[in-house]
Amino acid sequence: MADSPMNICMVGYGMMGTWHTDALGDCDVVLHTLVGRRADAAKAFAEKRGYRKWTTDYPEALADDEIDLVILANPSQIHAETALASIAHGKPTLVEIPIAMNLADAERVVAAARQRKVTLGMVHPMRMRPEMIALRQRTRADSERITQITAQFCIHRLENVGGTGYRRSWTDNLLWHHITHSLDFGLWLLNAPPVRKVHSFMTPVDPRTGIPMEVFLAVEAATDQALICTGSYSSHDKAFGVRVITDRNAYRLDVYEGTLTTKDGTQSSDAEARICGRVTEDFVAAVRDGREPAITGESVLPAMRVLQAAQDQWDQRHGPQSVPGRPLAE
Repeated sequence: MADSPMNICMVGYGMMGTWHTDALGDCDVVLHTLVGRRADAAKAFAEKRGYRKWTTDYPEALADDEIDLVILANPSQIHAETALASIAHGKPTLVEIPIAMNLADAERVVAAARQRKVTLGMVHPMRMRPEMIALRQRTRADSERITQITAQFCIHRLENVGGTGYRRSWTDNLLWHHITHSLDFGLWLLNAPPVRKVHSFMTPVDPRTGIPMEVFLAVEAATDQALICTGSYSSHDKAFGVRVITDRNAYRLDVYEGTLTTKDGTQSSDAEARICGRVTEDFVAAVRDGREPAITGESVLPAMRVLQAAQDQWDQRHGPQSVPGRPLAE
């Protein structure tokens, strides 16, 4: 594998499948197999983007000994089961956020990769922003202390239409997908402190969509630092931003605008697609070099524990129930 281009199996042809494919263009790899749900869409994407093969049969793709690496850019609710399948075949696996839709499945995926000694990486792109990596390094060196992180994600989503305009066959989940970006980023930036308390609120199921549409999540760290994440699928005002307050500065990242504002002014910040590409490139290099990727499966478990606590609080208020895109764990 080290002396020849690795053969990639991409699972999914939506926005993330597109972004990962773009990033692979800068890597020494072969676009080998594209796996999709619909034959016509899979065939069209594979031919347009230069994949050698396409299939709607995921087990068939995994059984191909030529496949060296799997990237899962498929619906969130099947990330865990498809990751477990690729790990069982010994394939290094990069999983789109989230790793799973509950803590138990997340732990199962991480344990399987550890047991099989299979490289497992996660697509949590907020961690790959250079300016935030530098800030984390300063906090770890005790030259700057974070006091509070606040994050907001707002879109208007009453229909299952993704970022590319493609009508999905699945329903997204605000807590376990979009809030996870900000939550994991905040916990990573705080160096995964012990959590003193999780405060959360999610609205009841919306009759139009069948899912909760509003989320408030606050983490009280034992280090006397606060992490607050809010989100909405009902907002006509699109927003994705994070504000980090420290004892030396304040950092306001606007992901959609591509800007970072501090006390020194405003500068440009890399677009989401480019940051996602860094995750892809790092994972390919990690597999080739025999090292751990920058974002491991193990490292996302602190966020999954907080998410599970928030989900448990909602279940206690409204009763455990399956919702579109998130069936109850068996």
